[in-house]
Amino acid sequence: MSVFSRLRNGIPPSRDNCRSPYERLSLRMLDISGDRGVLKDIIREGAGDPVTPDASVLVKYSGYLEHMDKPFDSNYFRKAPRLMKLGEGPHVLHGKEDITLWGMELGLLSMRRGELARFLFKPTYAYGTLGCPPLIPPNATVLFEIELIDFLDSAESDKFCALSAEQQEQFPLQKVLKVAATEREFGNYLFRQNRFCDAKVRYKRALLLLHRRLAICEEQHLVEPAELLVLLNLSFVYLKLDRPAMALRYGEQALLIDQRNAKALFRCGQACLLLTEYEQARDFLVRAQKEQPCNHDINNELKKLSSHYRDYVDREKEMCHRMFAPCGGGSSVGGN
Repeated sequence: MSVFSRLRNGIPPSRDNCRSPYERLSLRMLDISGDRGVLKDIIREGAGDPVTPDASVLVKYSGYLEHMDKPFDSNYFRKAPRLMKLGEGPHVLHGKEDITLWGMELGLLSMRRGELARFLFKPTYAYGTLGCPPLIPPNATVLFEIELIDFLDSAESDKFCALSAEQQEQFPLQKVLKVAATEREFGNYLFRQNRFCDAKVRYKRALLLLHRRLAICEEQHLVEPAELLVLLNLSFVYLKLDRPAMALRYGEQALLIDQRNAKALFRCGQACLLLTEYEQARDFLVRAQKEQPCNHDINNELKKLSSHYRDYVDREKEMCHRMFAPCGGGSSVGGN
């Protein structure tokens, strides 16, 4: 059922039959702009803190005009929605998949992770008196359904990373850990978008922040768990970038923190397999299997290793056979 159909069916009959569905809907919505320019109706509650100003948000949304069943703009059909940066200026239409309106900014600032809400944006908070031809007519009130999947406090991270190393050292450890975690989350988002080079940059920024604090001995036990996660991410992203030597390097650094970490052992095994270091690969993968005997990925990698090794041995045998096979029709060396 379309949004307009749901509105028609969900709104009780009004005594004033001259009111439009959007006008009737607005009567039971919360005013979040102070002038009834942005109205909100929560469909599903979220959890945690509300979105912070200048955050980068991951949302799904659909925008509707009144009396229209189909959205004029939506990213619900995208497999992986893109991050949208708040605080970059209202009334900007960058294209079908990156729409930022002043009303949407205000609406998002009222939302929490996991929340699904319906908003009405008056023209001042949407497309203005001129609209956006040919899709949006002049002075149009628009309805948006927005689902907040996640948000990252990028402003705090960006400001912190712009400081010098000496300035960063003046902050408490918890601040550094929070910024490093944000950088890692950004890297994870970019990784899921298959933007592996960009993800690598974020992971390295996080690692640099953590390495600077490792010099303080009393903080080492607090920094190492966060460092381990970043090292595992770096090992994985270098595998995706087809750079197994770097993947092995970061995997081995992770093992210095936790020598029994199954993920680190697995990544090192994968890297060695790509490097055709079969004995080393087997050693890492067997150790990983010992930690997680029922892990399908580890067991499948061992099967792959066995197949590759058999092929390698067969090729070696064939090469030796060709090298030492007698030359047919050739004369013998020496004689009487």
